Amino acid sequence: MFPRVDGLRSIEFGTPGASREHLVGLVLHGGKRATAGLLSEYEREGEPVEHEGELLAMVDNRGRHVGTLEVTRVEVLRFADVPDEFAVAEAEGDLDAADFRASHLAFWTGVGEHVTDDTPVVTVHFDLLPEIIRTLDR
Repeated sequence: MFPRVDGLRSIEFGTPGASREHLVGLVLHGGKRATAGLLSEYEREGEPVEHEGELLAMVDNRGRHVGTLEVTRVEVLRFADVPDEFAVAEAEGDLDAADFRASHLAFWTGVGEHVTDDTPVVTVHFDLLPEIIRTLDR
């Protein structure tokens, strides 16, 4: 189960360490407004897929709530069908869907996942709620 923080389901980006720090920074300061995960990860964790309107507690490397995200759209797509628009919204440097597939295939393979064109991917679009932004240097 995903931990609950301040009464909200938490969301963790990337893997702990530099990856997570970088991705949290992109959300707070770089315009990252989307993320992707494998549907199989949700199933293994026994977690439901996010839903439109849900509020999520974004956590840093120490599990601290550093920002609140409001989910604005969720789609489950085949890996091969993730569109250019999503790659740009994710703001991780991918310029189009082909870049997204290459970088995410490398990431997921690197953490032991098997991904094919037919693998279901959960794409989540969100807004950072500015009135609840928390600072990283508390």
